[in-house]
Amino acid sequence: MVVYIIVNYLKKRKKYSPVSVRFFEFLGKNQRGMDMNKRKFSFLSLFLVFFLALAAGCSDGGKSGKSTSGSGKVDLLMGTGSQGGTYYPLGNEMANVWNKNIKNVNVTATESGASVENLAKISTGKFDLGMTVNLPAYDALEGKGEFKGRKIDNFAFIGHIYPEVLQIVTRESTGVKSIADLKGKRIAIGPPGSGTQAAAKAILKAYGIEDGDYIVYQEGFGDAKAKLQDGTIDASFGLLGLPDSGINELQATTGDVKLLEISGKELEEIAEKTGYTPYTIEAGSYEWLNHNVSTVSAFAVLVANTDTVDEELAYQLAKIMIEKSDQNTHAQARHMTKENALNGLGNLPLHPGAEKYYKEVGILK
Repeated sequence: MVVYIIVNYLKKRKKYSPVSVRFFEFLGKNQRGMDMNKRKFSFLSLFLVFFLALAAGCSDGGKSGKSTSGSGKVDLLMGTGSQGGTYYPLGNEMANVWNKNIKNVNVTATESGASVENLAKISTGKFDLGMTVNLPAYDALEGKGEFKGRKIDNFAFIGHIYPEVLQIVTRESTGVKSIADLKGKRIAIGPPGSGTQAAAKAILKAYGIEDGDYIVYQEGFGDAKAKLQDGTIDASFGLLGLPDSGINELQATTGDVKLLEISGKELEEIAEKTGYTPYTIEAGSYEWLNHNVSTVSAFAVLVANTDTVDEELAYQLAKIMIEKSDQNTHAQARHMTKENALNGLGNLPLHPGAEKYYKEVGILK
C-alpha cells in the first residue's frame, strides 16, 4: 500500500525522476511475495529511498526537471548539427543568448547528426533541446519515415528558428548540369540521422536514382564544401539558411559554383511525398547568382524534452529566443520573430510554457 502512495505522489509532482517511479512500481509488484521479516526490512528501506528521491527531485529549486550542476545552474544540452552547416553555429549563438538572459540556466550546444539524431536523443533523455526540420519531427510523433515503428512522444514545440532551403551544390567543372546527371557521381547527402539525408534520398529517388546508383558521402556541408573544392566529390545536398556563408566561401575560392534545380513533375512528386514546399531561390540571393533556382524548403524549429524542460523554463526559452534575437549575431536569427514564431508547428504538441508566452504576447488567443 505504501508503495502505491509513493508512486502516486511522485507522479502528481511536476518534478520527479521517471527512474524513481519505475523503481517503486517494481517494488510494488514484487512486495506480495515477501515474507513478514523481509517486508519489515523492505518497509524501512522504502522510506529511506523515498526521501532520497524526494531530495533529488527538489534539488533544482522547483525550476526544472533537470539536475543542477555544482554552480547551482540548470544544465541543458541542445543537439544542433554538423559544424559546417547552419545548426551548429546558430545553435551556439542561441545558447549564448539564453545563458546571458535566463538566470541559473546553462545551455550547451553540441554537434550532432541534426534532426533525426536530435529527436532520437531527446527520446532517450540524452538531449534536453534539439534543432530539427519540422518534417522529421512530424514523422517522429507519428512513428513514420525514419521513425517507423518507434513513435517519440516526449517532446514539444518551443518555436520557429528559420526557413531551411534545400540547396544542391556542384561546380561547373564537374560537368553536372542537372540532378539527373548525378547518377554514378560522388555525392554528399548529409550526415546519418539528418533531415538533409532524408531529403536528398527522396529527391534522388524522384529522379530515378536509387541507393547504389551513386557513391555516397555521409557528411555535413562543412566537410562536403572542402571535398567539392578539391574535387573529391561532385555534388552536395544541404538544408541551409539563405544565403549560406559556406556556399559563398566555396564560390570565392573556386569561382564556378552551380546550384541544381528541382522542377517539373519531380518537384510535384517530392512535394506530395515528403511535405517539403516548393521554393524559389531568387536571383541575387547570392551576389554571383544571376537567375532563379527552383527547389524546396521546410522550417527549422526548436523542440524540448518534456521530461526535463518544465513550463517555466520553456516559457523563458521561447521568450528570450524571440525578444532577444537582436543579441544573436548569426544571420538566420533575423527570422526569430513573433510573426514567424509558430511556423512549422503543424500537428506538433506546443509546450505549455511556450504556449503561455505566445498567449501573453497575443500570438495565440
